[in-house]
Amino acid sequence: MGVRRVREVRVRTVVDRGRGVVAPSVRVIRPGLAGFRKFLMRGNVIDLAVAVIIGTAFTAVVKAMVDDLLTPLIAAVGGKPDFANLSFTIHHSRFRYGLFLNSLVTFLFVAATVYFIVVLPMTKAAKLRTRGKPEPAAAPVISDEARLLTEIRDLLTTGHPARPDGPERAGRPREATTIDP
Repeated sequence: MGVRRVREVRVRTVVDRGRGVVAPSVRVIRPGLAGFRKFLMRGNVIDLAVAVIIGTAFTAVVKAMVDDLLTPLIAAVGGKPDFANLSFTIHHSRFRYGLFLNSLVTFLFVAATVYFIVVLPMTKAAKLRTRGKPEPAAAPVISDEARLLTEIRDLLTTGHPARPDGPERAGRPREATTIDP
């Protein structure tokens, strides 16, 4: 055997030994990756990812509207809109309630903006879409008398009621019936 042939055998032995170490872990990981791929390709996950991305972009739009339009509007009408410096002190502890007020006002502005720009128009659009379509008819409500008459009819024809323990009888004990000759 030549030197070159010995090197090839040694390299092949090392590579084969390495494959033996790697192969079991691949056998364990590969099915998990296939399941992960199926999980990612389901419609719910993709829809959720799109919703998060659009929600993030919409958050920037709403924040800009509140910070750049609504807050200066309040400043023009009522004075300075920033309450960050408002605080009081008790026993050397400083309570910065102004920051809380800022957060509260920002939350109210964001909630109002989302309601009036997104929720209200979408609700009106949904009503306009269903305006021409008839509403589905509700299931007829059977009175107690009609239900009892139906049970009596079923008892007389078949010897037993059609629904002896229906949902309307759930939780109530069965009444004893006696027939006088």
